[in-house]
Amino acid sequence: MKKIFILSILGLFFANYVKASADSITLKIQNQYQAEVTDVNITVLSSGKKFVSNERGIVTIAANTTDSIQLQKEKHELTTIAIKDIQQQKSIAEIHKNFTWTDLLTPMFYIINGGLWLLLFIVFAETGLFAGFFLPGDSLLFVAGIFSNMLATHLLDLGSDFLNLLLIIALVSAAGILGNTTGYWFGRKVGAAMYNWKDNLLFKKKYLIEAHKFYEKHGGGAIVIARFIPIIRTFAPIIAGIVAMDKKKFTFFNIIGSIAWAGSMIAAGHYLDKLFIDKFGIDLKKHLELIVIVIIIISNAPIIFKLISKKKNS
Repeated sequence: MKKIFILSILGLFFANYVKASADSITLKIQNQYQAEVTDVNITVLSSGKKFVSNERGIVTIAANTTDSIQLQKEKHELTTIAIKDIQQQKSIAEIHKNFTWTDLLTPMFYIINGGLWLLLFIVFAETGLFAGFFLPGDSLLFVAGIFSNMLATHLLDLGSDFLNLLLIIALVSAAGILGNTTGYWFGRKVGAAMYNWKDNLLFKKKYLIEAHKFYEKHGGGAIVIARFIPIIRTFAPIIAGIVAMDKKKFTFFNIIGSIAWAGSMIAAGHYLDKLFIDKFGIDLKKHLELIVIVIIIISNAPIIFKLISKKKNS
Protein backbone atom coordinates (compact mmCIF):
# COMPACT_ATOMS: atom_id res chain seq x y z
CA MET A 1 0.00 0.00 0.00
CA LYS A 2 2.83 2.33 0.93
CA LYS A 3 4.61 1.47 -2.32
CA ILE A 4 1.47 2.28 -4.35
CA PHE A 5 1.13 5.62 -2.56
CA ILE A 6 4.75 6.54 -3.29
CA LEU A 7 4.40 5.54 -6.94
CA SER A 8 1.25 7.62 -7.25
CA ILE A 9 3.04 10.67 -5.81
CA LEU A 10 5.96 10.16 -8.19
CA GLY A 11 3.56 9.74 -11.09
CA LEU A 12 1.77 12.98 -10.30
CA PHE A 13 5.11 14.76 -9.89
CA PHE A 14 6.35 13.43 -13.23
CA ALA A 15 3.12 14.40 -15.01
CA ASN A 16 3.32 17.92 -13.62
CA TYR A 17 6.99 18.13 -14.57
CA VAL A 18 6.27 17.08 -18.15
CA LYS A 19 3.42 19.57 -18.34
CA ALA A 20 5.54 22.36 -16.91
CA SER A 21 8.64 21.62 -18.95
CA ALA A 22 8.94 23.76 -22.05
CA ASP A 23 9.77 22.53 -25.52
CA SER A 24 12.53 24.08 -27.61
CA ILE A 25 10.89 25.81 -30.56
CA THR A 26 12.77 27.56 -33.38
CA LEU A 27 10.93 30.46 -35.02
CA LYS A 28 11.59 32.82 -37.89
CA ILE A 29 10.39 36.39 -37.40
CA GLN A 30 9.37 38.30 -40.52
CA ASN A 31 7.29 41.37 -41.34
CA GLN A 32 4.28 41.63 -43.66
CA TYR A 33 6.66 42.06 -46.60
CA GLN A 34 8.19 38.64 -45.86
CA ALA A 35 11.49 40.27 -44.88
CA GLU A 36 13.50 38.92 -41.94
CA VAL A 37 13.28 41.07 -38.80
CA THR A 38 16.28 41.19 -36.48
CA ASP A 39 16.51 42.16 -32.80
CA VAL A 40 12.86 41.44 -32.05
CA ASN A 41 12.18 41.04 -28.32
CA ILE A 42 10.14 37.86 -27.73
CA THR A 43 8.45 37.23 -24.38
CA VAL A 44 6.83 33.89 -23.44
CA LEU A 45 3.74 35.05 -21.58
CA SER A 46 3.32 32.02 -19.29
CA SER A 47 6.90 32.01 -17.99
CA GLY A 48 8.03 35.59 -18.64
CA LYS A 49 11.20 34.33 -20.33
CA LYS A 50 12.67 36.67 -22.94
CA PHE A 51 14.50 35.98 -26.19
CA VAL A 52 15.85 38.05 -29.13
CA SER A 53 15.87 37.18 -32.85
CA ASN A 54 19.30 37.04 -34.52
CA GLU A 55 20.59 38.71 -37.69
CA ARG A 56 18.53 36.29 -39.81
CA GLY A 57 15.34 36.82 -37.83
CA ILE A 58 15.66 33.38 -36.24
CA VAL A 59 15.20 32.65 -32.54
CA THR A 60 14.91 29.49 -30.43
CA ILE A 61 12.56 29.79 -27.46
CA ALA A 62 11.45 27.56 -24.59
CA ALA A 63 7.66 27.33 -24.60
CA ASN A 64 4.75 24.89 -24.55
CA THR A 65 2.34 24.48 -27.43
CA THR A 66 -0.34 26.01 -25.22
CA ASP A 67 1.73 29.16 -24.62
CA SER A 68 1.55 32.51 -26.37
CA ILE A 69 4.42 34.86 -27.15
CA GLN A 70 4.61 38.62 -27.46
CA LEU A 71 6.75 40.27 -30.17
CA GLN A 72 8.05 43.78 -29.62
CA LYS A 73 10.30 46.01 -31.72
CA GLU A 74 10.58 49.74 -32.29
CA LYS A 75 8.52 51.02 -35.28
CA HIS A 76 6.55 47.75 -35.31
CA GLU A 77 3.17 46.89 -33.83
CA LEU A 78 3.11 45.02 -30.51
CA THR A 79 2.04 41.50 -31.50
CA THR A 80 0.76 38.54 -29.49
CA ILE A 81 0.67 35.12 -31.16
CA ALA A 82 -0.32 31.64 -29.92
CA ILE A 83 2.39 29.01 -30.37
CA LYS A 84 -0.11 26.60 -31.96
CA ASP A 85 -0.89 29.20 -34.65
CA ILE A 86 2.81 29.63 -35.41
CA GLN A 87 3.30 25.88 -35.81
CA GLN A 88 0.45 25.78 -38.32
CA GLN A 89 2.32 28.48 -40.31
CA LYS A 90 5.53 26.39 -40.43
CA SER A 91 7.29 28.17 -37.56
CA ILE A 92 6.98 31.68 -39.02
CA ALA A 93 5.88 34.49 -36.72
CA GLU A 94 4.86 37.79 -38.32
CA ILE A 95 5.27 41.23 -36.78
CA HIS A 96 3.65 44.15 -38.57
CA LYS A 97 5.98 46.98 -39.58
CA ASN A 98 4.61 50.51 -39.27
CA PHE A 99 4.50 52.41 -42.56
CA THR A 100 7.46 54.61 -43.51
CA TRP A 101 8.16 56.36 -46.81
CA THR A 102 10.94 53.88 -47.56
CA ASP A 103 8.24 51.21 -47.92
CA LEU A 104 7.43 52.78 -51.29
CA LEU A 105 10.74 51.39 -52.55
CA THR A 106 9.77 47.87 -51.41
CA PRO A 107 8.12 45.78 -54.18
CA MET A 108 6.22 43.64 -51.68
CA PHE A 109 4.48 46.78 -50.38
CA TYR A 110 2.66 47.06 -53.71
CA ILE A 111 2.07 43.32 -54.13
CA ILE A 112 0.45 43.02 -50.70
CA ASN A 113 -1.46 46.31 -50.56
CA GLY A 114 -2.58 46.66 -54.16
CA GLY A 115 -2.07 43.35 -55.90
CA LEU A 116 -2.39 43.10 -59.67
CA TRP A 117 -4.18 46.42 -60.21
CA LEU A 118 -1.62 48.51 -58.35
CA LEU A 119 1.16 46.63 -60.18
CA LEU A 120 -0.34 47.60 -63.54
CA PHE A 121 -0.81 51.21 -62.49
CA ILE A 122 2.82 51.48 -61.33
CA VAL A 123 4.09 50.08 -64.64
CA PHE A 124 1.90 52.61 -66.46
CA ALA A 125 3.02 55.48 -64.17
CA GLU A 126 6.73 54.68 -64.34
CA THR A 127 6.73 54.60 -68.13
CA GLY A 128 4.02 57.15 -68.85
CA LEU A 129 4.09 59.78 -66.12
CA PHE A 130 7.32 61.75 -65.67
CA ALA A 131 6.67 61.72 -61.90
CA GLY A 132 6.98 57.92 -61.79
CA PHE A 133 10.76 57.69 -62.14
CA PHE A 134 11.27 56.79 -58.46
CA LEU A 135 9.01 53.71 -58.58
CA PRO A 136 10.62 50.21 -58.31
CA GLY A 137 10.00 48.96 -61.85
CA ASP A 138 12.54 46.15 -62.42
CA SER A 139 12.48 44.70 -58.92
CA LEU A 140 8.68 44.92 -58.81
CA LEU A 141 8.35 42.88 -62.02
CA PHE A 142 10.83 40.28 -60.74
CA VAL A 143 8.84 39.87 -57.52
CA ALA A 144 5.60 39.81 -59.55
CA GLY A 145 7.03 36.81 -61.41
CA ILE A 146 7.58 34.99 -58.12
CA PHE A 147 3.96 35.67 -57.08
CA SER A 148 2.43 35.39 -60.58
CA ASN A 149 -0.08 32.70 -59.59
CA MET A 150 -1.33 34.76 -56.66
CA LEU A 151 -1.61 37.90 -58.81
CA ALA A 152 -3.51 36.05 -61.55
CA THR A 153 -6.25 35.09 -59.07
CA HIS A 154 -7.07 38.81 -58.70
CA LEU A 155 -8.46 38.67 -62.24
CA LEU A 156 -8.71 35.16 -63.63
CA ASP A 157 -7.02 31.97 -62.43
CA LEU A 158 -6.44 29.98 -65.63
CA GLY A 159 -5.63 26.85 -63.63
CA SER A 160 -2.17 26.54 -65.16
CA ASP A 161 1.13 27.83 -63.83
CA PHE A 162 2.34 28.70 -67.34
CA LEU A 163 -0.94 30.31 -68.48
CA ASN A 164 -1.13 32.44 -65.32
CA LEU A 165 2.42 33.60 -66.02
CA LEU A 166 1.53 34.51 -69.62
CA LEU A 167 -1.53 36.41 -68.38
CA ILE A 168 0.56 38.57 -66.03
CA ILE A 169 3.19 39.20 -68.74
CA ALA A 170 0.47 40.20 -71.23
CA LEU A 171 -1.23 42.58 -68.79
CA VAL A 172 2.05 44.21 -67.70
CA SER A 173 3.16 44.54 -71.34
CA ALA A 174 -0.12 46.26 -72.18
CA ALA A 175 0.27 48.64 -69.22
CA GLY A 176 3.81 49.46 -70.36
CA ILE A 177 2.69 50.09 -73.93
CA LEU A 178 -0.10 52.42 -72.77
CA GLY A 179 2.32 54.17 -70.41
CA ASN A 180 4.88 54.86 -73.12
CA THR A 181 2.16 55.99 -75.51
CA THR A 182 0.93 58.48 -72.90
CA GLY A 183 4.50 59.74 -72.41
CA TYR A 184 4.92 60.11 -76.18
CA TRP A 185 1.76 62.21 -76.57
CA PHE A 186 2.69 64.27 -73.51
CA GLY A 187 6.03 65.01 -75.19
CA ARG A 188 4.31 65.99 -78.43
CA LYS A 189 1.96 68.43 -76.67
CA VAL A 190 3.92 70.07 -73.84
CA GLY A 191 7.28 68.29 -73.67
CA ALA A 192 9.35 71.14 -75.08
CA ALA A 193 8.19 73.44 -72.28
CA MET A 194 9.64 70.99 -69.71
CA TYR A 195 13.13 72.32 -70.42
CA ASN A 196 12.07 75.56 -68.74
CA TRP A 197 10.55 73.87 -65.67
CA LYS A 198 12.24 74.26 -62.30
CA ASP A 199 13.39 71.20 -60.38
CA ASN A 200 11.06 69.90 -57.68
CA LEU A 201 10.36 66.70 -55.77
CA LEU A 202 8.73 64.99 -58.78
CA PHE A 203 10.75 66.48 -61.63
CA LYS A 204 14.47 66.76 -62.32
CA LYS A 205 15.51 68.52 -65.54
CA LYS A 206 18.85 66.67 -65.57
CA TYR A 207 16.96 63.39 -66.14
CA LEU A 208 15.23 64.90 -69.16
CA ILE A 209 18.56 66.08 -70.59
CA GLU A 210 20.21 62.69 -69.98
CA ALA A 211 17.30 60.93 -71.69
CA HIS A 212 17.62 63.30 -74.67
CA LYS A 213 21.33 62.49 -75.02
CA PHE A 214 20.50 58.78 -74.72
CA TYR A 215 17.90 59.09 -77.49
CA GLU A 216 20.28 60.96 -79.80
CA LYS A 217 22.90 58.25 -79.32
CA HIS A 218 20.66 55.21 -79.87
CA GLY A 219 17.85 56.55 -82.07
CA GLY A 220 14.64 54.52 -82.24
CA GLY A 221 16.31 51.62 -80.46
CA ALA A 222 16.50 53.84 -77.39
CA ILE A 223 12.79 53.12 -76.79
CA VAL A 224 13.63 49.41 -76.42
CA ILE A 225 16.91 49.79 -74.52
CA ALA A 226 15.48 52.43 -72.19
CA ARG A 227 12.96 49.92 -70.84
CA PHE A 228 15.78 48.25 -68.93
CA ILE A 229 17.29 51.44 -67.49
CA PRO A 230 15.57 53.18 -64.54
CA ILE A 231 14.77 56.90 -64.95
CA ILE A 232 15.72 56.79 -68.66
CA ARG A 233 12.67 54.62 -69.40
CA THR A 234 10.43 57.27 -67.81
CA PHE A 235 11.71 60.13 -69.98
CA ALA A 236 12.58 58.32 -73.24
CA PRO A 237 9.00 58.29 -74.63
CA ILE A 238 8.62 61.97 -73.72
CA ILE A 239 11.79 62.75 -75.69
CA ALA A 240 10.44 60.71 -78.62
CA GLY A 241 7.37 62.93 -78.56
CA ILE A 242 9.39 66.13 -78.31
CA VAL A 243 11.50 65.27 -81.37
CA ALA A 244 8.33 64.16 -83.19
CA MET A 245 9.44 60.59 -83.81
CA ASP A 246 7.29 58.87 -86.47
CA LYS A 247 4.20 57.40 -84.75
CA LYS A 248 4.38 54.02 -86.49
CA LYS A 249 8.08 53.69 -85.74
CA PHE A 250 7.52 54.64 -82.10
CA THR A 251 4.63 52.17 -81.77
CA PHE A 252 6.75 49.34 -83.18
CA PHE A 253 9.67 49.93 -80.77
CA ASN A 254 7.23 50.57 -77.93
CA ILE A 255 5.54 47.17 -78.32
CA ILE A 256 8.83 45.28 -78.76
CA GLY A 257 10.43 47.00 -75.77
CA SER A 258 7.48 46.52 -73.45
CA ILE A 259 7.06 42.82 -74.20
CA ALA A 260 10.83 42.22 -73.91
CA TRP A 261 11.03 44.06 -70.56
CA ALA A 262 7.92 42.56 -68.98
CA GLY A 263 8.57 39.08 -70.35
CA SER A 264 12.21 38.86 -69.29
CA MET A 265 11.80 40.35 -65.79
CA ILE A 266 8.62 38.48 -64.83
CA ALA A 267 9.74 35.15 -66.32
CA ALA A 268 13.13 35.50 -64.57
CA GLY A 269 11.46 35.92 -61.20
CA HIS A 270 9.05 33.04 -61.81
CA TYR A 271 11.53 30.45 -63.07
CA LEU A 272 14.53 31.42 -60.93
CA ASP A 273 12.35 30.99 -57.85
CA LYS A 274 11.48 27.46 -58.97
CA LEU A 275 15.09 26.70 -59.96
CA PHE A 276 16.54 27.77 -56.62
CA ILE A 277 13.95 25.74 -54.70
CA ASP A 278 14.43 22.58 -56.81
CA LYS A 279 18.23 22.69 -57.18
CA PHE A 280 19.44 24.39 -54.02
CA GLY A 281 16.51 24.25 -51.62
CA ILE A 282 16.55 28.06 -51.40
CA ASP A 283 13.23 29.91 -51.33
CA LEU A 284 13.74 33.30 -52.99
CA LYS A 285 10.61 34.58 -51.23
CA LYS A 286 12.63 34.53 -48.01
CA HIS A 287 15.41 36.67 -49.50
CA LEU A 288 13.43 39.40 -51.27
CA GLU A 289 15.36 42.29 -49.69
CA LEU A 290 18.69 40.93 -50.99
CA ILE A 291 17.18 40.26 -54.43
CA VAL A 292 15.83 43.80 -54.67
CA ILE A 293 19.25 45.26 -53.77
CA VAL A 294 20.97 43.11 -56.44
CA ILE A 295 18.43 44.09 -59.11
CA ILE A 296 18.75 47.79 -58.23
CA ILE A 297 22.55 47.58 -58.54
CA ILE A 298 22.38 45.73 -61.88
CA SER A 299 19.69 47.95 -63.42
CA ASN A 300 21.45 51.13 -62.32
CA ALA A 301 24.90 49.92 -63.39
CA PRO A 302 24.82 51.82 -66.74
CA ILE A 303 24.00 55.09 -64.95
CA ILE A 304 26.67 54.52 -62.30
CA PHE A 305 29.25 53.64 -65.00
CA LYS A 306 28.38 56.79 -66.93
CA LEU A 307 28.75 58.96 -63.84
CA ILE A 308 32.18 57.43 -63.10
CA SER A 309 33.24 57.94 -66.74
CA LYS A 310 32.18 61.58 -66.57
CA LYS A 311 34.34 62.15 -63.50
CA LYS A 312 37.35 60.55 -65.18
CA ASN A 313 36.89 62.60 -68.34
CA SER A 314 36.55 65.84 -66.41
